[in-house]
Amino acid sequence: MNNKKIMLVIILIFVLVLAGAGVLYRNLGQAYSPEQLATQPQETGQAQKLKAPDFAVYDAQGNEVRLYDYVGKPIVVNFWASWCGPCQMEMPDFQDKYSELGENVQFLMVNMTDGSRETVQTAADFIREKGYTFPVFYDTKSDAAITYGAYSLPTTYFIDAQGYAVAQATGAIDAATLQRGIDMITK
Repeated sequence: MNNKKIMLVIILIFVLVLAGAGVLYRNLGQAYSPEQLATQPQETGQAQKLKAPDFAVYDAQGNEVRLYDYVGKPIVVNFWASWCGPCQMEMPDFQDKYSELGENVQFLMVNMTDGSRETVQTAADFIREKGYTFPVFYDTKSDAAITYGAYSLPTTYFIDAQGYAVAQATGAIDAATLQRGIDMITK
């Protein structure tokens, strides 16, 4: 009986410590998180412009598509995989923005298709299951990933209508950060 009381007290203390840690994480994490959008460095009061490098990916029918095919419109490039939890978390926000701005902003949702962990089929099944309608492209030859150094998923690039890289975010972004990036390329 005495052992049961001791165990109950220990469990109760453990639960209280976990709850307190959760509250601290939520409150302090927001206050001390770094700015997620990295922008081009400032040079003499003006942004230094960096041309976004071109890459080749493939659409669902296997046709080659190049980034430069879309220059003339602001472009959001998102590198993702269906097995990536943070990618899955941000996708509803990308779908909402695509539904709202798809005529004015080109979304290139680039799947990191390595042929083993991620295949065209698994990615297409995921997109269909979730009901996403944004354009999905498959990086089956890793051209886009190597060109942009996208080794951490998700990674998002914001490219203006002239083809200049304006901002980049590594890790899942929320709707507000996505909107800030879009605002940067639609001015």
